[in-house]
Amino acid sequence: MNFAAQIFYSSYLSERLERLYAPRPAVKDCEENDPFWQSEHCSSNKKESNSPGGSYKCGPVSNGTVSGRATLIEPERLKDFGEEDLINGDVKVYDTKVVEGPEIKLMDPPKTRRLSEFRNVHRPLVQFLRFEDISAAAFRIQTVIQKTPCTYSRLSKQYGMEIYLKKEHLHYTGSVKERGVLYLLTSLTQAQQRKGVIVATDCNFSMAVAHHAVELKIPVFVIMPSCCSSPRLRIYRDYGAMVISYGSTSHDSQNHACHLATENGYLYLEEDESAAYLAGMGTVGMEILEQVSKLDAVVVPAAGQYGLLAGTAAAIKHLNSRVLVVGVEPEGFPLLLQSLKTDSPIKDLHSNPNKKLYGDLMERSLGVNTFQLAKKLVDKVITVSEEDSLVAMLRFQEFERSTVDTEGAMGLAAILAGQLPELKGKKVAVVVSSANMELELMRQCVDRALVLDDRVSKFSVKLGEWPGDMAKLLDVLSREDVRLLDVCHRRQSDKSDLFKAKVECVVETRDKTQSNHLRKTLSERYPSICWLDR
Repeated sequence: MNFAAQIFYSSYLSERLERLYAPRPAVKDCEENDPFWQSEHCSSNKKESNSPGGSYKCGPVSNGTVSGRATLIEPERLKDFGEEDLINGDVKVYDTKVVEGPEIKLMDPPKTRRLSEFRNVHRPLVQFLRFEDISAAAFRIQTVIQKTPCTYSRLSKQYGMEIYLKKEHLHYTGSVKERGVLYLLTSLTQAQQRKGVIVATDCNFSMAVAHHAVELKIPVFVIMPSCCSSPRLRIYRDYGAMVISYGSTSHDSQNHACHLATENGYLYLEEDESAAYLAGMGTVGMEILEQVSKLDAVVVPAAGQYGLLAGTAAAIKHLNSRVLVVGVEPEGFPLLLQSLKTDSPIKDLHSNPNKKLYGDLMERSLGVNTFQLAKKLVDKVITVSEEDSLVAMLRFQEFERSTVDTEGAMGLAAILAGQLPELKGKKVAVVVSSANMELELMRQCVDRALVLDDRVSKFSVKLGEWPGDMAKLLDVLSREDVRLLDVCHRRQSDKSDLFKAKVECVVETRDKTQSNHLRKTLSERYPSICWLDR
């Protein structure tokens, strides 16, 4: 559009707006006097409008324009001020009433809470040992740790219950602790595995660490005092560990091991209550329920290995909460039982157990997490005497053809001692945890157990020096079908018995019944007989 056309169009719009908003005459005057209306807006052919304001000859007018033409003023905006009914300027004004919507009530702002208030809110505690951890440990160690048998015992009929022995002493190192140690070692970081681990106690835990660390290509160092026996040191060396003798006591070797660990970056390992170690030990409970159906109770030794009791109880109670879990401790060191009575783990228990039988039991402590697990999951804790444990070891050799140590025999000892009468007629699994005992000590234990079981008897009798008196005594023992273990003939007697000799004999019988019959027979024949306790 050129400049002249723009000026013409602007003047045309101005004229139209002036006519629109100027005072308007009647329609008739508009038609007669205004050629604009005559030429453009009026038409004789149009029909009269039926608008409410009257009739006119022009066509429909919308906001001052003929219908069909575009308008520059939007009709909807004019409704804000009023509505034109007719072109003559009559205007109706409507009162506008504003109707408010429903009142919206705002919620009160949240109360600002202090940090101290959050501390008082009770929240569920994080479970220390989950069944998922135990199942993960079982999956991790299944290719290395063998699934030990859980077999029916020949002692079942003798004690009136179905006894199944979980033979954990059949592991390579002779101890159940291989399970926890292996999962603990595999859970270490690669940096820790490259640096190596170090132990400083002569126990089943250290033996398991020495064996599996070498198998996993982890450097392992064993610090032992000079008092440690040569056969035990040879076992560690055979496993492939670096053995160092240091100090005269176990405390000296432990302090030196801690020093080496700090200086060289080794990881000092000792039996504790870490989640990985307990999860590995808990795999025993999973295997027991898998191998024995409709089980009623599980008897677990707890001397020096509370992790076995806690882990096994966690697995069993998760899979079947109706199974009774019983923990067994020695009378000389009832650490768990005393802790349950005081409702808190005891660190130092003033007791003196037999160190030859229970190893380094005095150096073991009960952790907080292990105590809480035992308190929640273990149904009963009992103690057994040293004598009952020795007799149980003897029963293992005679009926199960197995050699176990006192810790491994404690579960069976509780049944032999009659401390679990509620399990009569029930199906019971007994965990046999370990079988590590030196040969000389094992022989002493067997001899002592035979005496405690009334199978070996010692007596002294005074015989005359007449020919044939000694032969008659031996003939009586032969007729009673007893085994003569030792005999001592002493000619020097008391001053009152100048012509008599004192004879001491050690004999072995089949059982307690035969022993009682022998005592009766010899007492009737020799009134001077004296039975001696070994």
